[in-house]
Amino acid sequence: MKAYVLHGVDNLCYEEVPAPVPASDEALVRVMAAGICGSDIPRVFETGAHRHPLIPGHEFSGVVEDVGSEGAADWAGKRVGIFPLIPCYECDACREKRYEMCRQYSYLGSRQDGGFAEHVVVPVRNLIALPEGVSFEEAAMLEPMAVAVHAMRRAMPRATDVVAICGLGTIGLLLAMFLREAGIRNLLLIGNKAEQKALAAPLGVSEGDFCDVRTTEAGAWLRERTRSHGADVFFECVGRNETVTLAINSAAMGGEVVLVGNPASDMAFSRADYWNVLRHQITVHGTWNSSFTHEAGDDWHFVLQRLETGAIAPGRFITHRFALERLEEYLQIMRRKSEFYVKCMVVAGD
Repeated sequence: MKAYVLHGVDNLCYEEVPAPVPASDEALVRVMAAGICGSDIPRVFETGAHRHPLIPGHEFSGVVEDVGSEGAADWAGKRVGIFPLIPCYECDACREKRYEMCRQYSYLGSRQDGGFAEHVVVPVRNLIALPEGVSFEEAAMLEPMAVAVHAMRRAMPRATDVVAICGLGTIGLLLAMFLREAGIRNLLLIGNKAEQKALAAPLGVSEGDFCDVRTTEAGAWLRERTRSHGADVFFECVGRNETVTLAINSAAMGGEVVLVGNPASDMAFSRADYWNVLRHQITVHGTWNSSFTHEAGDDWHFVLQRLETGAIAPGRFITHRFALERLEEYLQIMRRKSEFYVKCMVVAGD
């Protein structure tokens, strides 16, 4: 089969590799759609993966073509999404079904081969069946959508709360979509591109509720928009020191800050910022990954139910679609930020 193989830092090759064979508890999936995550960029070009050679890609969907001897035979031929985190099922977190906090997890696309290939093997326990009407492209966005939902549920705002999102990449825009679907009326977005404002408009975000930091100081804007009340819940989706500081200083008294963005650098609080956390009694939440327990209430089923009913439309955030052989071209676009993008998506041919 054809696959993109990462042999080391900045050494990604599109090549012929042996087709994988599922182990007894695994399924062989033909990849039909695969999204590029922002975390794939440093993995490919800066840090490398946990082992090499490795096929990256952890946001993907497809069709089950084969199952191992212990796999459920009724998965064969099924259209599926794939939870990329592979829990150990033995640590304290796993025993509580908090698999996203597993101490000894593996991970498709960073610790073992992922979805930037024609086929991939995955544990049967990581499959989720797709209802009719849910496309492969939508299913390849299940992972980032579940990440956004997990963040939202860490500090589930009330309908009357003032909610701010800083950082409007894939997760920030998906978070805005889910907050709107959840009935949040007072939603304030902080971004840095006109295209972000255009994508937020169909969600009911007016021009006055969007702050473009290229022309406006976000802290002053938030104080004015909230009449100095601040944000009851502030989602920080950038991962930079200055935006974390903005979140802490812009939260309402007794408000909540949810740290969503992967850190781009070390973080440091000034004494005054730390006093703000104490004196305003701000709650700071960390969030990572998503819950997938095979139960109706987990993050993945929460997303899938809304996809099935048409309550959400994530496809609007797919800005680029392309065949597998062109993947490196779009990795470079994201690396260099040479054009606007939200979700870049590999789409398989028939």
